[in-house]
This record gives sequence, structure tokens and C-alpha cells, in this order.
Amino acid sequence: MADRTESSIVVDAAPGEVLDVIADFEAYPAWAGEVKKVTVLAEDGDGWADQVQFTLDAGAIRDTYVLEYEWDVVEDGTGVVSWSLVSATVLKAMNGSYTLVGQGDSTKVTYRLSVDVKIPMIGLLKRKAEKVIIDTALKGLKKRVEA
Repeated sequence: MADRTESSIVVDAAPGEVLDVIADFEAYPAWAGEVKKVTVLAEDGDGWADQVQFTLDAGAIRDTYVLEYEWDVVEDGTGVVSWSLVSATVLKAMNGSYTLVGQGDSTKVTYRLSVDVKIPMIGLLKRKAEKVIIDTALKGLKKRVEA
């Protein structure tokens, strides 16, 4: 697996509010620019999504893919939401996570992402695509939660 890209942002809201937006997959196209369509395929008994299908258009990377989610979070919303690739056309791997840490009345959100594609692509272009995905997602998440 190639290197990963990581970035953080502070959101002026409690971790539970941030987690609610992260878990509302159907709303992603409204705030995550590269995500064009989302369908929850399976949920666990607690209502958390287990498998989610995304249609992505991130410039150099365009694909429809399915991610498997793990929700290692506590009742206040702090913890880690992680995912790994189940199936895709162009992507060979897409592993990532949101880590939510409470900071008083706000939440530090750290997004980690590693992407690999089936077609030959310079590592620099993959890292750039990861950075675009992360930056857009973090800024969109902050704006959505704080609205």
C-alpha cells in the first residue's frame, strides 16, 4: 500500500454532531464536492452503515465503488470511523478514517486517506487526488456541521 495523506480541521460543534453528518451518507453529494451519488447497501443492527456505494469524480480519479465501514465510536461521538474498499472499477484500494476528538465545545477531525488505482498513475498524482478529496471533505464537513 502506498503512502497516505492526512489533514485535520477543527469544527465548532460537539463530536456527536460531527458524527451525525459523517453518518448521513445520502447527504454527501450536497457537501462533498467529488461525491456525486451515494447508496447505503447494508446497515448493522444499530443503524450504522456497513456498506456504502459511492460515485466519485475527483478529476484524476473517477469511479463507482463500495466501502465497508467500521464504527469505533463512543456515545459522545468521539472515536474513529474507518473504511476499506470492497469493490471498484478503477480503484485498487481506498482505505481511510475520520478520527473525532472532543476539544471543549469543538471537535478536531483528522481525515486519513490512502488510494491506489488499477491503472498506472504517478504517485504524485495519487497524493494530489487524495489531498483534493481530503481538503474538500474537511471543509465541506465543517461548513455542513456549522450551518
